[in-house]
Amino acid sequence: MYVGTQIRPRDDSDYRVWAQLGVRHVCVDPPGNPHHWSLDDLRRHKEHVESFGLSLDMVQLPLSSRPIEEAESPHILLGKDPERQREIDSICSLIERLAAAGIPAAKYNLCIIGIPRTEREEGRGGSRNAAFRWDRADQNAPLGRAGILSEDENWERIDHFLGAVVPVATAARVRLACHPHDPYTPPGYRGVTRVLGTVEGLRRFVTMHESPYHGLNFCQGTVAEMLDDPEREILEAIRWFGERGKIFNVHFRNIKGRKLDFMEAFPGRGRHRYGPLARRLLRCPLPLHGDAGSRAADRRARPLWCRLRLLLRLHPGADRRAGAAGAIADRARQVC
Repeated sequence: MYVGTQIRPRDDSDYRVWAQLGVRHVCVDPPGNPHHWSLDDLRRHKEHVESFGLSLDMVQLPLSSRPIEEAESPHILLGKDPERQREIDSICSLIERLAAAGIPAAKYNLCIIGIPRTEREEGRGGSRNAAFRWDRADQNAPLGRAGILSEDENWERIDHFLGAVVPVATAARVRLACHPHDPYTPPGYRGVTRVLGTVEGLRRFVTMHESPYHGLNFCQGTVAEMLDDPEREILEAIRWFGERGKIFNVHFRNIKGRKLDFMEAFPGRGRHRYGPLARRLLRCPLPLHGDAGSRAADRRARPLWCRLRLLLRLHPGADRRAGAAGAIADRARQVC
C-alpha cells in the first residue's frame, strides 16, 4: 500500500518537500487542457516530476468533478454527437499517449451537477469544513445545461463512453479510475438522477465492460456519504470492490454524519476508525491518497496538513491492541 498526494504543487519547492517527507507517489497534471497534452508534454512532465525522486502514478483525464457547464468534455454526458465522438476519440488518443509516456493510470469523473454542498461549517480549531445537509439545500434548484436526465439515459451515456474507452485502456494497459458521484443526491435533483452515488450503482458500473483496467478512484469519504451507517457499511464496500480488484486508488477521507447529512472532517475526527479501515485496505494492492474538504483557518497552512494527519493514523502506535499499525508500517511504502 502506498500513501501519496494529489495536491497541485505551487512550485518545485513542494516537490522537494514531498520527497523529504517520503511522499513519493503523486498524481500531478501537466499544465494546459488534457485534450491538448502531446506525448512530448507528458514525457517532459514525467521526467520533471521524477527528477525529484518522485513517481508520477496518475493524471486526470479531461473529465473533472466540475459541473457540466464548466466541463472540458461536456458532450460525453450530454450525449450529443458528433461532438461526443470527437471528445471520446480525443480521450482514447490521450490514453495511448499516457501509455507511451509510461504513466500507468488516469483518474476521471462522470459529473453533470458537480459536487453539491451547503454552507461550510466550523470544524476542529476553527477550520471551515465542506458539508451537505439536504434539509438546508435548495431542493428546487434550477435545471442545468443537461436538463432532465433519467436513470436509464444516464446509464446509456456511461455505457457508450465505457464501450469506447475501456478496450483502448485495456490494450494500452492504463488503469482508468472513476470517482463516485459526490454526494448521493435524491433522484431528479436539479433534473438529474445520478447513478454513481450508491454502492449498488458503483457495483453495476465496475461490472460493465469488464476489464482489469476499469475500476474506481475509491473515495472513502464519498462512499461513506452514500451510507446510512458509514462506520459499519464502509468495511463491506471495501471488501466487495477490493476482492474484485476494482479499487485502483483511495482517497482516505473522513466525514461526520451520514447520507444527506454530513460534514467533511479531518482524518482523525470523523465516523471512520482508521485502524479497521487500514486493515481491510491492506488486503488490496493500491495507492492511498489523502483528500479532505477542510480548510485551515490560516490558509498558509495549505491542504498538505490534512494529508500529514495520515502519518499519525498509520504510526505504529495507532492501533496497538490489534497490532495492525505495525503491519501497516511494514507494508506501506510511503507515508504522508
